[in-house]
Amino acid sequence: MQSKSFVLSAMRGDKGGQFTVFAILAAVILVPLANVMLPVGHPLHVETFTISLMGKYLSYAMLALAVDLVWGYLGILSLGHGAFFALGGYAMGMYLMRQIGDRGVYGNPILPDFMVFLDWQALPWFWQGFDQFWFACLMVVLVPGILAYLFGYLAFRSRVSGVYLSIMTQALTYALMLAFFRNEMGFGGNNGLTDFKDILGYSLQQDATKIGLFMVTGVALVLSYFVCRSVISSRLGRVSMAIRDTESRTRFMGYDVDGIKLWIFVLSAVIAGIAGALYVPQVGIINPGEFAPLNSIEIVVWVALGGRATLFGAIVGALVINYAKSWFTVEFPEVWLFALGGLFVLSTMYFPKGLIGFISDKTQLVKNKIGAKRKASDTSNSSKEATV
Repeated sequence: MQSKSFVLSAMRGDKGGQFTVFAILAAVILVPLANVMLPVGHPLHVETFTISLMGKYLSYAMLALAVDLVWGYLGILSLGHGAFFALGGYAMGMYLMRQIGDRGVYGNPILPDFMVFLDWQALPWFWQGFDQFWFACLMVVLVPGILAYLFGYLAFRSRVSGVYLSIMTQALTYALMLAFFRNEMGFGGNNGLTDFKDILGYSLQQDATKIGLFMVTGVALVLSYFVCRSVISSRLGRVSMAIRDTESRTRFMGYDVDGIKLWIFVLSAVIAGIAGALYVPQVGIINPGEFAPLNSIEIVVWVALGGRATLFGAIVGALVINYAKSWFTVEFPEVWLFALGGLFVLSTMYFPKGLIGFISDKTQLVKNKIGAKRKASDTSNSSKEATV
């Protein structure tokens, strides 16, 4: 009961977050119903491919939420969260590869196809245990979390901050990308991990499985939002915002600045890892390209366009930009990169606070005008009564 009341108190006053959570939960319920209950020719019927695409968008939104937690409320501009996302994806991909068994091209019940092709004789030690779903889920959380802890401990204790910390996070993901491209690393090299068959015994090609993954991703996004909102609404969140605004003063007041930054950074990395694990079975592949620094920079753009330090703005930004990317690639395949770049430039020029900030400012302006008119009307009525 206490945890429930704490979550409710954290959501109190967060109208934008409440609307976003309601919209996500409504989509989780209504979209599968539109796929199952309505015939294919119906105008409201949702194709299974569209559901998988929406599931991918939701996993991206979860990743943007993780970035906003550290950038918006801690002041750490991370250009390496794509690495945590990819590591979570690889952990899930390794489980999915072990589930293929003798159904692969070479029919080896133990070794994945790429290992047979490269003439590997035995399964590497770091692949042990990934035939179990619970172990894979544990690694989805532990691997990004441990990496974030080690990186954050060394960086924060060394008082690295600002642009230098951003460059270090970008160097981290670039180094991991180069490492995972190597065949001898044992992660599929350039091709990565693909040709997945099933998850928990359910075929990934079945519509029911795709719908289930979409629903799980939506619920995970909502739970992640609750966690992040609870953190920033707590005393820890208020201290983190003080660190963002005036780190030196917060440190002089006796707060463990390094410990707080490390804790939130690790939490953000874990959320990104879970997002990656939900992403992989829906797209059917994970390769070193996910580590590309450009991907991490694009995540920051999602957050900036949606609205930094709002949480729900990051979700909106990720959904809007990725939908726009999909639409541009279909409608304008030759110029979609220019169109997307133009969208980013226009948003920077006219929406410096993001879409959420722009809407909030306009709403406040309208309220102020209405309040001014009411005040003028009340003053006029009062003067008339005084004259009478």
